[in-house]
Amino acid sequence: MHGLIESPRGGSAAVAVIAVDAKTLPRVARTLGKGAASWIKASGFGADAGKVCLVPDAQGQLRAVLVGVSRADDIYALSTLPQNLPSGNYCLDQSGLALDSVTAALGWGLGAYRYARYRKPAREPAQLIIDRATLRAVAPQLQAICRVRDLINTPTQDMGPAELAGEIRQLAKAHGGKYRDWVGAQLLKSNFPTIHAVGRASHREPRLVELTWGKPRDPHLVLVGKGVCFDTGGLDLKTSDGMRWMKKDMGGAAHAIALAGLIMQAKLPVRLSLLVPAVENAVAGNAYRPGEVIRTRAGTTVEIDNTDAEGRLVLCDALCYAAEQKPDLIIDFATLTGAARVALGPELPALFANRDDLAESVLRNGQAEQDCLWRMPLWQSYACMLDSRIADIGNAGSSRLAGAITAALYLQRFVPESLPWVHLDMYAWNDADRPGRPHGGEAQGLRAFFAWLSERYAPRQEGTVRNS
Repeated sequence: MHGLIESPRGGSAAVAVIAVDAKTLPRVARTLGKGAASWIKASGFGADAGKVCLVPDAQGQLRAVLVGVSRADDIYALSTLPQNLPSGNYCLDQSGLALDSVTAALGWGLGAYRYARYRKPAREPAQLIIDRATLRAVAPQLQAICRVRDLINTPTQDMGPAELAGEIRQLAKAHGGKYRDWVGAQLLKSNFPTIHAVGRASHREPRLVELTWGKPRDPHLVLVGKGVCFDTGGLDLKTSDGMRWMKKDMGGAAHAIALAGLIMQAKLPVRLSLLVPAVENAVAGNAYRPGEVIRTRAGTTVEIDNTDAEGRLVLCDALCYAAEQKPDLIIDFATLTGAARVALGPELPALFANRDDLAESVLRNGQAEQDCLWRMPLWQSYACMLDSRIADIGNAGSSRLAGAITAALYLQRFVPESLPWVHLDMYAWNDADRPGRPHGGEAQGLRAFFAWLSERYAPRQEGTVRNS
């Protein structure tokens, strides 16, 4: 487990980590003794958020670590410590500002994460000793977040459509689920034409992957994740800057996979389907072209305005297939539009939903989990921006305005209004290092959605009403 170890029987020598703010610092300093208090004062430590003071004992050994915290409930309060403290074992001392042990441990684990597939980290992170109950509470979410990060950070040569499908196959095996896929020409035979069109130019065959799990009598939940393992933009080729990090364009699939794992591990009472259209949007003589018209699984004809608007194409067939099963709820995750980043920046994913109660419940859980989202409107007046002169709809339209909204409206076209549906357009990436959020792939909305689904599908007593 990243930076976390269970407390051994009989205890173990560990350095105390004490969270403080300006109010609690004087009391903690007095408790540590005159020598420590003098050291803290001489160090100029004033308990500013994120600042750290290493307090030695009389022999010069590390006795305690003081860390400035602005909010006791900040998930990232301790995230700077694993990579900056001397290697060794530490424990949370609540004599200063009391922190929730589970939240603090999760933040520590997030700060300990480093992607290490191709390069060994320069050092081992400092270890936080926690009790078994805390470890059990933290481990599933920390593992899920690290799964998302690892999947996104892995370069395309090792995380193409087949490898992404392999991750889902392993997940199904681990939890007793069923695995199925449609590969290459099978997509055309089984009527998934837009998935095939986007991925046909790559030497790595496109596919649709399905994992199913759960009891038939339980509510049917469908998770859909955009799995574009690399996006050149197709014939509407991206610039080199725009293409540099396009290994992350399967971030939606990474989120759906991790969320499915959390659901199965928690044994939520749902009948789960996970759908991942996995493709590489490449350039070759058989690449799909601007101006072509594709008849989708739904029978809707789509004129290709831009081959770089490929995510909505692979998703629309998967959403149509999901809707055919008339589930209780459909959720899709996608690194879909740059427009969402322009509107909300890299940290705040754009949430769309065709039910107000769904959106409100997700947003409320996001705030509670410090995994915030922002609702965007399915503004129907903008649907005309996707009009085509020769087909039922265009995949991008001529206007650059309201790009995140028009992309969501495109997807909505393939989900009947009678079915509850939520769409998340996220960045899934950190452009720079921040405490607990190193540069690279990032889970966004994962904890919010798991908390919401746990609430929505929690086993309930007779006579109670299910939350939205």
